[in-house]
Amino acid sequence: MKKKKIGKFQDREVELITPKKPFDRDFFQHLPKTDLHVHLDGSLRQETILELAQKDGADIGVTTLKQLEKTLQPGKTHESLNQYLKAFDLTLKVLQTEEALYRVAYELAEDCAKENVRYIEVRYSPILHTQKGLPVSVILEAVVEGLKDAERDFDIATGVIVCGIRNISPEVSLQMAELAVAFKNRGVVGFDLAGAEYNYPARDHLDAFNLILSNNVNVTIHAGEAYGPDSIHQALHYCGAHRVGHGTRLKEDGDLLNYVNDHRVPLEVCLSSNVQTQASKTLELHPFKFYLDLGLRVTLNTDNRLVTNTTMSDEYLLAYQTFNLSPQNILDLVINGVKSAFIPFEYKKWFLREVKQQAIELINGYEKQE
Repeated sequence: MKKKKIGKFQDREVELITPKKPFDRDFFQHLPKTDLHVHLDGSLRQETILELAQKDGADIGVTTLKQLEKTLQPGKTHESLNQYLKAFDLTLKVLQTEEALYRVAYELAEDCAKENVRYIEVRYSPILHTQKGLPVSVILEAVVEGLKDAERDFDIATGVIVCGIRNISPEVSLQMAELAVAFKNRGVVGFDLAGAEYNYPARDHLDAFNLILSNNVNVTIHAGEAYGPDSIHQALHYCGAHRVGHGTRLKEDGDLLNYVNDHRVPLEVCLSSNVQTQASKTLELHPFKFYLDLGLRVTLNTDNRLVTNTTMSDEYLLAYQTFNLSPQNILDLVINGVKSAFIPFEYKKWFLREVKQQAIELINGYEKQE
């Protein structure tokens, strides 16, 4: 049984035990986790889609779970990010009422809590939910309320990230930025730029980011997924991103990679999704472990629990089995998730101590299990 020192923790020496038997899915189910990159409209329960479609009279072209599964094809590898995003055309049809938005937000938090995800940042763009005339403020309030009620009922903390959309218009992104500013400290913890990345540069949306940054709102931007390092460069140096969504192609620019590392800019890695969108040709070729070994602040996330057909437990198990992660790697990922969260520093310090202690106890207690 190997032991590896990890330094002082709570004024005492702590050692991580490498177990003789591999960690199983149940271990990762109980591991305290975060999910900082999860899309509301890509993370519905399939049963809920059918129920909402029937209740609200939405024509989604299917009436049974089998038909829905065949249409959505969760977990399918697509030719491109744009192909992957077509699944949202269906899910958005059932997310056009206040009640539906509240429900899916609540259920998402409930599902995450069941696998000991302790904190989630749920992102979506309210502008995509206005087909029935709902004001964007009502759309945002419904999700915030759903998450807050889930916090009351389950052991989980939440935040909302409002998204501008690259391929709609800079004017809409500015509108979403105004909404995010209005709801700062009222459930919103950050602002994002999502949507089709190729041919829709982030620098076109500078008005939105100028407003966001001047109001001290946290920024994360999808970049380096369907386009190269220049997209990441724009996210950081034009738009002031504090985190990078995906960042898969960062490895193509060593100088920028070192900048990201030196400035501790977190990467929101979504392994399964990155393969399904062809951001990485295969899982084995994904730069995840390269980034982790270099010391980048790598976090693991789901992206879309439904469309990607995954959970946080699945993503950890996948990373562990594919890249032969050590107990220290696993602990680092847990710590990185908390350190990268858009939460107040004083709360973060307490939260980090609690999560770190739980993770260490779980790792070192694994060998004793029957």
